[in-house]
Amino acid sequence: MLIRYGYEITVFCQQPTAMVTLLGLRDGRERQVRIGESFFTSPQIDTSTYRDLFDNVCRRFVAPAGALTLWSDSVIEDSGAVDPVALDAQLHPVADLPDDCLAYLMGSRYCETDRLSQIAWDKFGHIQRGWARTQAVCDFVHGHIAFNYKTASSTRTAYEVYEGRVGVCRDYAHLAVALCRCLNIPARYVNGYLGDIGVPRVDPMDFSAWMEVYLGGKWWTFDPRNNIPRIGRIVIAHGRDAADVAMLTSFGLHQLNGFRVWAYETDAGGLPGAIVDTTGAAGREVRARSPL
Repeated sequence: MLIRYGYEITVFCQQPTAMVTLLGLRDGRERQVRIGESFFTSPQIDTSTYRDLFDNVCRRFVAPAGALTLWSDSVIEDSGAVDPVALDAQLHPVADLPDDCLAYLMGSRYCETDRLSQIAWDKFGHIQRGWARTQAVCDFVHGHIAFNYKTASSTRTAYEVYEGRVGVCRDYAHLAVALCRCLNIPARYVNGYLGDIGVPRVDPMDFSAWMEVYLGGKWWTFDPRNNIPRIGRIVIAHGRDAADVAMLTSFGLHQLNGFRVWAYETDAGGLPGAIVDTTGAAGREVRARSPL
């Protein structure tokens, strides 16, 4: 299957301002082949890319004074399969974990393992180690939090989510990541695109957050927000928590004037040209000037 995905983000700066965005896709995802990826700005500016500590693709540039729009509109080929499940995937003893997993057992900016450790062991310590215990964490988080966009907060931590019982997808992910780490399950925060493929459509669309855990020698997707296997996840980045994968970092003041995201199944084989108009339905139908 083909999935069309992209974003349109407009910021306004009073003066030239250095920025870094983390919006390009990660390489080497299983079951997906990137047909192409377009990126352009209005007005046109110079940008460059580099890799961060987690091998995510970052783009840096200086936003000019005034409005700057960032566009990306691309197509990826996906297997159409749902997230894989491996009920027999086992938890590794900490001493046997690969070195690069250890960072995902530690507390981090939004995941306070010290405050949640006793809670985690009291709730899940009796459950079979491995997949069953990880799924129990997701089941708990899914039922414990009430989803509400109006309560979104960029500073809410996992412990505050546990206490307040309300949040958005990043909050579900932070709490589940923190609880897993308390239980010696390596867990990392992931963000990306998740279109409504095979499920009822929900608008407006946004970027999504979920987590990956290390069991049985590989990383597996778990999604405490939706808590069911889904089709067509497109990973942008992963890190210890949302602080590592901020989609836009501004080294100065800016105002967000526009934000749209889309990801949907399509039968169009080519990449779209520059976006000149949309239907306004959360970017689900994008009219292009001409094919590339």
